[in-house]
Amino acid sequence: MKSGDEYRSMSYQILVVDDEPDMESLVRQKLRQQIRDKEFEFFFSRNGEEALVALAAEPGIDLVLTDINMPVMDGLTLLGRLNESAKNVKTVIVSAYGDMTNIRIAMNRGAIDFLIKPIDFTDFEVTIRKGLAHIARGKKAVQAQDDLIALQQELSVAARIQQWVLPRVFPPFPDRHDFELHAAMAAAKGVSGDVFDFFLLDETHLGFMIGDVNGTGVAAALFAAVTRTLLRATALRGMAPGDCLRHVRAVLEGQQDASMSLTLFYGVLDTATGEVEFSSDGHAAPYLYSKTGSARPLEGGATPAAKYQTGTVTMQPGDGLLLFTDGVTEAPNEMGEWFGKAGLQAHVNRHAAGAPEQMVLDLFTALRYFSLGTAQADDITVMALRYQG
Repeated sequence: MKSGDEYRSMSYQILVVDDEPDMESLVRQKLRQQIRDKEFEFFFSRNGEEALVALAAEPGIDLVLTDINMPVMDGLTLLGRLNESAKNVKTVIVSAYGDMTNIRIAMNRGAIDFLIKPIDFTDFEVTIRKGLAHIARGKKAVQAQDDLIALQQELSVAARIQQWVLPRVFPPFPDRHDFELHAAMAAAKGVSGDVFDFFLLDETHLGFMIGDVNGTGVAAALFAAVTRTLLRATALRGMAPGDCLRHVRAVLEGQQDASMSLTLFYGVLDTATGEVEFSSDGHAAPYLYSKTGSARPLEGGATPAAKYQTGTVTMQPGDGLLLFTDGVTEAPNEMGEWFGKAGLQAHVNRHAAGAPEQMVLDLFTALRYFSLGTAQADDITVMALRYQG
């Protein structure tokens, strides 16, 4: 059984401000059932000054019904004082029939409704319920706004954390001259479901990866972060790329939500010979290019039919790889056309002789220009790697 205090906490608290001596008794009589059921809890004041004291003593009061014509402090003055205070109460004004001038003034000052004397108590209850519903909608809107601000703050923190844990200092190995590498990411919704990484396995082997979790936002970003950590830990054990991806997939399948899907590409560059071992788990094939611009999709272990197989290719000094997520090729323009693989291959050919950093940065510029007037639809991640020999 609920206590009286628990019932009281469920009551709507309403302040009636009126100098007529029988007003309180009439309200208590006409709404006695609602009062008995603890639905409404009424407080009474005879003028505006008493009302301010009552409001200070009872912070739970949300709705005030006040007469206009009262001694000491009238209803319009009280309404003005309430507007100046930090207390977020709503006011219904009460006045004599025909006093439309003061009623209009009250409504212009923020009153949400009005009642005409002599009071019809059926209308009185209906007006109270309308006022309380108005207050509830306002509180819900404020709560929704507060929740949105809190979510935006959390997303901002998550985005900063994500940028912090991903490689962000370039060149990443300034003392190495046998390869060049640059990467960049642009999230569609604050945090990204894309992932990339690179790391030295030993003095002559560079591991590099790129991946894409379906969807955008926090859930995709968390799953991408777990994937990156797992793949790096697995790769550092020295496993071949195909075996590495197979192991990562086996672990993730027991953990991921059924609605989550993931594509991954992982490669290892032998910086002494230029040989690249690589494998793909459903990810788009990177572009292999030379300084002359002869860009072509990487074949072998990057094809869907060769899932988890380890392919090999030998790069000559000056050759490079461009890795990307589908946010690049599926970037739309205002006519609904995609940037496409043809657009990407043409970009690689044009920038093949340049540094990886310039290829990546110019690709983001090209995508922004191509998609002018449209919102970014998906996360975009690009990595360019050149073997120098």
